[in-house]
Amino acid sequence: MSRILIVENEDSPRQALKDLLERQSYRVATAASLDAAQALAPQTFDLVVCDLRLVGEDGTQMLALSAPTPVLVMTDHASLRKAVVALKEGAVDCIAKPADDDDVLATVSRVLSRPAPKETAASSGVPRGMIGECVAMQRVYERIRKTAPADVTVLVQGESGTGKELVARALHRQSRRTKAPLICVNCAAIPETLIESELFGHEKGAFTGANSARTGLVEAADGGTLFLDEIGELPLDAQARLLRVLQEGEIRRIGSVETRYVDVRLIAATHRDLHSLSRSGEFRLDLYYRLNVMQIELPPLRERDDDILSIAQVLLERACTRHARPGLRLSRAARRDILGYAWPGNVRELENALERGVILAEGHLIHPDDLGLPLERRQDPVAASPEPSDAEEEDALGDDLSLEDYFQHFVLEHQAQMSETELAQKLGISRKCLWERRQRLGIPRKKNARRLA
Repeated sequence: MSRILIVENEDSPRQALKDLLERQSYRVATAASLDAAQALAPQTFDLVVCDLRLVGEDGTQMLALSAPTPVLVMTDHASLRKAVVALKEGAVDCIAKPADDDDVLATVSRVLSRPAPKETAASSGVPRGMIGECVAMQRVYERIRKTAPADVTVLVQGESGTGKELVARALHRQSRRTKAPLICVNCAAIPETLIESELFGHEKGAFTGANSARTGLVEAADGGTLFLDEIGELPLDAQARLLRVLQEGEIRRIGSVETRYVDVRLIAATHRDLHSLSRSGEFRLDLYYRLNVMQIELPPLRERDDDILSIAQVLLERACTRHARPGLRLSRAARRDILGYAWPGNVRELENALERGVILAEGHLIHPDDLGLPLERRQDPVAASPEPSDAEEEDALGDDLSLEDYFQHFVLEHQAQMSETELAQKLGISRKCLWERRQRLGIPRKKNARRLA
């Protein structure tokens, strides 16, 4: 039977929905926050049902956290605009609260009956969530396609921020373990004193503070995939235990004499040279050889010139959606700086720069100052690509300067899908001002445009 994850921070409706679905024999897990949901590996469920109005959190973020699992959103009347955004970003359907039980069950049944999209080389060749067509990334995609079904240990190498976790998720989705859990662990984020307990579990009373027995993350990944990011930070004692898992499939909880057996596929990632660490005694050489069955090397962003602007455009659109600033664009100078910068933080740094740009941009163009990039450059952008200044660009491109042209473009593009109220809210003006500008510019209202009372 299908597995469903409910993300709802109010206890009563969360439990009511859980009981309703379990009466239909669905296997249901619940989470009260995005962090709690992410810890349950939402991408391994068949369906995620998420309330958009989570206290202090944006429920639409569940779409990215759950991919490729379909997300069914719930919302009350006050959040209908957010529901529209969620549907545009990929939510499969929306349930209005308070919801009728029969409507909920019918919607869940309809969504689960849809055929799941297959991620194969025959479709686009690019794993879901990854962007880029350069030669180096094509090699990565090919290695993923060939390695995923082989069920062998994989070592993913690359600088911080290059997308190593995306590779792990693609390997899991294309493997025979896709219906089983994918457990992701950042070894550098767990204190050294707790890492063994987190990975391998412990019995009650095994150490001070162990008030109850706990299942480790390795055991939780039984039948599925365990992704250990920054494995070079793993302490030597934990390395020895992990080696036993890889060699014999055995784990033993801290404080236990009982041996348990697990079937786990391990994907490890690091930005460090594990072979060099093994020579200095910081990493076990035998574990390195066990990990390095298949290796996937991710190129840094500075070596992906053909992809940088494509990645920037996708990240910009996501940031515009998050901050409700449609229509923002990068100026030529900003694009030139993006191409010229070395990006030591890779895609993660690019995403942060674009987020700053969306927040700081005054008009509908994002300029270099909005991005806040350091002055150092990989090359001299003026010598490499002589382009007009921002002022010259705006003189040459009236659509980048004229607010009236931008207004007209936005209204004509969106009026078929939005009411007058929604158009005015998106543009940050009143309905009266919207009507007056329509009259002045001669923009007729679509007859089939939605109208709200």
